[in-house]
Amino acid sequence: MSQKIAVVTGAASGIGLAVAEALAGNDYQVVMADVNAEGGQREADRLGATFVKVDLTDRSACKALIDTAVAKFGTIDVLVNNAGIQHVSPVEDFPEDKWDFIIRLMLTAPFLLTKYAWPHLKSTGWGRIINISSVHGLRASEFKSAYITAKHGMMGLTKTTALEGGPHGITVNAICPAYVRTPLVDNQIDAQAATHGIPREEVIGSIMLKKAAIKRMIEPNEIGAAVIYLCSDVAGCMTGTDFTIDCGWTAC
Repeated sequence: MSQKIAVVTGAASGIGLAVAEALAGNDYQVVMADVNAEGGQREADRLGATFVKVDLTDRSACKALIDTAVAKFGTIDVLVNNAGIQHVSPVEDFPEDKWDFIIRLMLTAPFLLTKYAWPHLKSTGWGRIINISSVHGLRASEFKSAYITAKHGMMGLTKTTALEGGPHGITVNAICPAYVRTPLVDNQIDAQAATHGIPREEVIGSIMLKKAAIKRMIEPNEIGAAVIYLCSDVAGCMTGTDFTIDCGWTAC
């Protein structure tokens, strides 16, 4: 099969959908994974992709996702670990079971998917793993303890697997965006307003864009374009990096 095969998690909406759109538009066979079966199947049908409903907090489901992709297409060339959720809560009030859920979804699942995809990437001598991290994988903010812990862990996973993958033609990079205009971020605005005690309309300017030099939200298709670049041959020497798209957040 001449087309390369890409697995994208959290692909029913937001960044994951934009990544799937970019890959499908560049002649990849895309396997779109999400817990949202209705939305995911609808978008996969639109893109001519394959949809797999999966709960990534279930370890066996992570293996089943990779097995399903390989069974249909014979191999995997690209893995994009994107699935995640946001939260806004002081650490003293944060539920322990929600901590466990976020770590399973946003750190354990990327490790497991990497582990199960690895032999297939290695066998062809060419592979790309792209972890959708965050500016919060490089910096911290209050009220996001589990999210920031998971994203910092993802950066360690990225660097370690990059070192292991280099001799086998596998590159591993993390994209670290600031706030991206997605339904997930939009849903955060009310929570941020309540936590910080400010009106909803002030959240974007006073919280989300406060640290950015460029005062705008990032569009999902900008992340999709970055994925295409990291999958290209001209990015073949990029590995173990934090590919930062943060409107200047980390410049200071």
